[in-house]
Amino acid sequence: MTDILIGKGEQPVTLLARYANRHGLVAGATGTGKTVSLMVLAEGFSRMGVPVFMADVKGDVSGLAKAGDNNSKVQQRAERIGVEGYANEASPVLFWDLYGQEGHPVRTTVSEIGPTLLSRILDLSDTQAGIIEILFRMADDQGLLLLDLDDLRALLGFIAENRKQISAEYGLVSAQSVAAIQRALLAFEREGGTSFLGEPALEITDLMRTDLNGRGVISVLAANQLILKPRLYSTFLLWLLSELFENLPEVGDLEKPKLVFFFDESHLLFDDAPPVLQQKVEQVVRMIRSKGVGIYFCSQSPDDLPDEVLGQLGNRVQHALRAYTPRDQKAVKTAAETFVPNPGLDVAQVISQLAVGEALVSTLQEGGVPMPVERTLVSPPRCFMGALSAEERAAVRSRSPVGSKYDSPVNRESAYEILNQRTLQREAVQTAANEKAAQENDVKEKAKAAPAAEERSALSDFLWGTKRRQGMVETMAKQTARTVGSQLGRKILRGLLGSIMGGSK
Repeated sequence: MTDILIGKGEQPVTLLARYANRHGLVAGATGTGKTVSLMVLAEGFSRMGVPVFMADVKGDVSGLAKAGDNNSKVQQRAERIGVEGYANEASPVLFWDLYGQEGHPVRTTVSEIGPTLLSRILDLSDTQAGIIEILFRMADDQGLLLLDLDDLRALLGFIAENRKQISAEYGLVSAQSVAAIQRALLAFEREGGTSFLGEPALEITDLMRTDLNGRGVISVLAANQLILKPRLYSTFLLWLLSELFENLPEVGDLEKPKLVFFFDESHLLFDDAPPVLQQKVEQVVRMIRSKGVGIYFCSQSPDDLPDEVLGQLGNRVQHALRAYTPRDQKAVKTAAETFVPNPGLDVAQVISQLAVGEALVSTLQEGGVPMPVERTLVSPPRCFMGALSAEERAAVRSRSPVGSKYDSPVNRESAYEILNQRTLQREAVQTAANEKAAQENDVKEKAKAAPAAEERSALSDFLWGTKRRQGMVETMAKQTARTVGSQLGRKILRGLLGSIMGGSK
């Protein structure tokens, strides 16, 4: 298969495989059929052996993993468009989820996400982002692995305790800024950051799988909860794009892409993005084509994207836009101006008249030249058009070849454990020093007390005597006793003699 039949206008409208990595846009108001177009494209890439990654914001993209129902209207539509060999079938799908609930957990380490994206996730000020830069630099200098939130907290605590020394070496660090980052980490943890940061980290090669039949595996990210945290959602997808850009080799123009990446609700990537981050997005979009990766942005209107990015999107699928307000009318005009004109079509007028399942389509044809825009009846997908039940999703997940690799977290020694060990060692050294000091103090006290004890012992011996000689107290007692005895004896003797002799007067 060398191309994807998107639908039929005046003629069949196809997306050629060798120009699929020139990026694209699928736009349109809610309920106009964007999800069906995404399914058709994803199935087409999978059938030609190209892996696909896409976010499932509403939950209905999960239907790719299940064959569609036999429906006479769908069959008639396929025949009208001229879809050859149309049959209901499922695509090979892997389910992923940052929270690990509706798919395999998607994790990355703090080191891999880097200081710039981490500061965006935490919504930090420039001053606070500067401290994050210092934190990463310190980790590199001291050989500390930054893997999860515990590592971040441990290193922030180390910075707070040694703030003066670190400020002198790396730059000013204020206690208030460190405290603000710690509060931001608490908020990030409540949003599920503990699940996102850690190991085993996602390996890009697991998003670039094919099944035993050579069909590209479609990786579906459950984003129905993640989309409620738009900053985390957009930063995660930007990280994923950056990883692809940094790790894939240059391959030039291929016969078909190595991977196609669908970025739903793509306006979130640019909302409130600082200039440095927007420049990074533009750089990745411009240069990742040479890595064999095609990016397809999905949004409600083309003006949700910066002109620098919009100019890189050669393949366009535009569903209906409703012009109810002056801003809507401007969006319709902008969308119409992005297409190659078709003399037989008033694009600005048709955009607001398109029915569900219709789109204005322009793709790159031979030589990379965009075709004139066609009003196109979009092909029906072969899969189930709806969301899978929890049981069906669990059954698909149980057959996954990567479940044993990602479903159980790993916690190896990193900054948290190393810093805790250092703290325990310092406490042990301090305890030993305190004990040694106490012992030395006891020796000194005993040394001071020894002469006094000797004096007390000599005095005691002098007064009370020893086994070998009498003490002064005993000697005096005996002398006193003898003296008293002698005087008493003399008095008694005198009295006795006086009685015998008759006394004397």
